[in-house]
Amino acid sequence: MTNHALYRAATVAAVVGCAGLGACASRPVASTVAPASNVFATDSVLRRIATVQDERRTAALLPYLSRPEGTYRRAAAEALASVQDKTATPALAARLPDADAAVRRAAAYALGQTADSTAEAALQQRVATEPDAVVRRYVLEALGRCTSRAGLGTLVRLPAALAADTAALSGQAWGLYRAGLRGLTSEAAVSRLVQLLAPANPISARLAAANALARTRGLNLAPYAAAVSSAAQSDASYTVRSAAAGALGKAAEAPAVPAVLATLARRDADYRVRVSALRAMNAAMYAPVKEAAWAALTDAHDQVALAAAEFFLAHATNEPGTLFLEKANKLVPWRVRATLLAAALRQPGPERAAIRQAIQERYAAIPDVYERGYLLKALAEDPDAFEFVLQTTFAPQQSVVVGTYGMEALVTMRQQKDFPESRYPDVALALRRGVLSGDVAKMGIAAEAIRDPKLDLRRLLPNPDFLVRARDQLTLPRDVEAWQSLQQTIDFLQNRPATPAPVAQAATHPINWDMVTSIPAGQRAVIQTSKGRIILHLLVEQAPGSVASFVELTRQGFYNGKNFHRVVPNFVAQGGCPRGDGWGSSDYNLRSEFADLRYTEGAVGLASAGKDTESCQWFITHAPTPHLDGRYTIFAQVVEGMDVVSRLGIGDKIERIELVK
Repeated sequence: MTNHALYRAATVAAVVGCAGLGACASRPVASTVAPASNVFATDSVLRRIATVQDERRTAALLPYLSRPEGTYRRAAAEALASVQDKTATPALAARLPDADAAVRRAAAYALGQTADSTAEAALQQRVATEPDAVVRRYVLEALGRCTSRAGLGTLVRLPAALAADTAALSGQAWGLYRAGLRGLTSEAAVSRLVQLLAPANPISARLAAANALARTRGLNLAPYAAAVSSAAQSDASYTVRSAAAGALGKAAEAPAVPAVLATLARRDADYRVRVSALRAMNAAMYAPVKEAAWAALTDAHDQVALAAAEFFLAHATNEPGTLFLEKANKLVPWRVRATLLAAALRQPGPERAAIRQAIQERYAAIPDVYERGYLLKALAEDPDAFEFVLQTTFAPQQSVVVGTYGMEALVTMRQQKDFPESRYPDVALALRRGVLSGDVAKMGIAAEAIRDPKLDLRRLLPNPDFLVRARDQLTLPRDVEAWQSLQQTIDFLQNRPATPAPVAQAATHPINWDMVTSIPAGQRAVIQTSKGRIILHLLVEQAPGSVASFVELTRQGFYNGKNFHRVVPNFVAQGGCPRGDGWGSSDYNLRSEFADLRYTEGAVGLASAGKDTESCQWFITHAPTPHLDGRYTIFAQVVEGMDVVSRLGIGDKIERIELVK
């Protein structure tokens, strides 16, 4: 999810140096050469800087920005990118004209990470004066993170001298992307992004432009449908085609768009583009794309088939539920089948009771807890399944995975428009029961529902005392996610400002430097899964605390036998949860380490419930996911086995992880 730092080892550059350009498929090479020590093993000053970063002590980091050694100035700037303290903005801005280009680059990156609007003027000035092309790209991207609406024009209109500068074009595109994520855009910005989609522009610029058009909210791309369609169909990189296909959902009014999406869903060579095309389809174009979605249900790639099933669940209208039931019964992938069963149950009609009965019978017949969970999700489409889901969720000795899915299903059921008002009190009692269950997932999910203003549960559960009792039973930092949910609901019911979330303090789990210094710069981890082998390169020099934790847990055998509990097509495969449902944690939390890296294909990040709450769960990206950049720690990169990653599904097992040199 970010670029490598200049002072990092050359082996790291080989793995992540093509960040933003799609997949890096470097493979480990057998060698008799002794593994190289990482920088922390040989430099105590870098260890000190990383320790102060971990302790979040801005004042102690600032003097390093003035050290005579560029390596330490650079390291300090990168450390401040993780701390994200706006009081450091003046000192970082003062490093923008540093004599060392690598320091200037790190300072620009750190300023972007602070998202401090007071840095806007310094960054704008540097665009015109920066002599190094790569640094200029960083400055432009940082400007997008910091710019005001009034300053957006600086990103849209580059100086004439930079018109042919490919690095500046990439920086402009990434800057507009970062601004768009913050809700800052304009017609001129959209027009410029469309121009940057042209094949003559560098891949990094095209990727950023396509993602900006796909992820900036509120755009109407119908006037630009031809250009976006061209990129979605003909760009040489799947990464651009995929993002451009996603953007076409915002051009639905253009007559040619449904046919383009239907063609992409059927014929694009890359499964991720097919997934994006299916996701871009919406209810307004249901009739002309339906046949392509039917065909995609039997796509050779399960992620595509699942995206097709999700399309029908979200958009199908005036279809007989029995049609989806019949098609579901012919499908082999259980997640696709369960999603289509949900679509069947969502359709109104007299056959709904028979469909519900068929789903309940299938639930009773299958042992897999994840498939059972998905069947409960399907039953959430029918309010008449309330008693079945309620009893299943709170059944004695129930699997925590099934209980979590069941709690989510009860909330979803209450959100249905046809859920009877007479049963609102029953839902309130079920949520109260979930809060008092002692199970962190049920507690967190129920608390979130109670504070949902659309559900109007304040009227039925006005007294927060039971929430307070439940919160006080939790153990921090392990249960921080459930704690946050309960506390937010307590604040909501008491009409008071949000209580700051507790985050990990370095003193409770300091970086294990003995462990860090023992890890070679080229350390690999082999993950043997039920679908095959994945090899990671651990980025100890970019995320020492996170890698040390991963290595320690691996040596303990912590991950052996765990499942991948979350797989989102064309996004991530996530595992490492000790509960198996995403609500589990280690007994400690880590501080976020936001090195200058990007979430490219195969980036491995730590899951979190917010900054400085990382623990044992991690995810692997299927494709570039730049909206995660600088928000989630990247601690490894897949160097072999992306074909395995693409085939992973919910419930697939992490059989074991081994560390190899």
